[in-house]
Amino acid sequence: MSPGSVPERPDGERLQKVLAAVGFGSRRACEELIADGRVTVDGEVAVLGRRVETETARVEVDGVPVSVRPGLVYYLLNKPRGVVTTASDPQGRRTVVDLVPAEPRVFPVGRLDADSEGLLILTNDGELTHRLTHPSFGVEKEYLAEVEGGVPTAGQLRRLRSGVELEDGMTAPAKAAAVPPRGVRLTIHEGRNRQVRRMCEAIGHPVVRLVRTRIGPLADRRLRPGEWRPLAPDEVRALEEAVARRAEP
Repeated sequence: MSPGSVPERPDGERLQKVLAAVGFGSRRACEELIADGRVTVDGEVAVLGRRVETETARVEVDGVPVSVRPGLVYYLLNKPRGVVTTASDPQGRRTVVDLVPAEPRVFPVGRLDADSEGLLILTNDGELTHRLTHPSFGVEKEYLAEVEGGVPTAGQLRRLRSGVELEDGMTAPAKAAAVPPRGVRLTIHEGRNRQVRRMCEAIGHPVVRLVRTRIGPLADRRLRPGEWRPLAPDEVRALEEAVARRAEP
């Protein structure tokens, strides 16, 4: 047995194999991560030879939680207008779940209203879904809005950046930029219902068309409306890291 290692446990998967499977490089590279003390399992620094039960273990790399449960899938969808962001619809309308594989069953992360378009994540990873949608973890979401009345003035853009008073309270500071001839690019990290539409209406520029163009580190201009693709392991890690950064005090 080499120094710094422990006898292999009879149950579970080898930790370096688990990390390699979710995109942390070769098993040798993952062994180096473990040897450097950068990996924890259930709050304890892992050592070489550690095995883990992937169904229950909490694994972190550099303090960032890593989803290791088997069978997890992550899809990026470009939602078309008119499709509802639910798993099922009592009115029989087409849903975002209808546009991706039926198995394994996945759920949308957050919402886009039926009239809005753009990027949406669907997954069966409940923990990551919680962290992406909870207000204390919310990552940036960028939207391109076509609005009535031309581009907002400098003063109206300042209102968007500093916060707009809505019926459910003041919005958090946002990033806002004019996109001529009649558009605005708005980046928020809250998740209120129809928030971008309400913010634009509050400054006198009702939205004509709304497209979400980015979710945290994820953007894809090549994905056409109605198309989806699986997220690459490094994209899932980037999402996990973005959530971890937002959670820091």
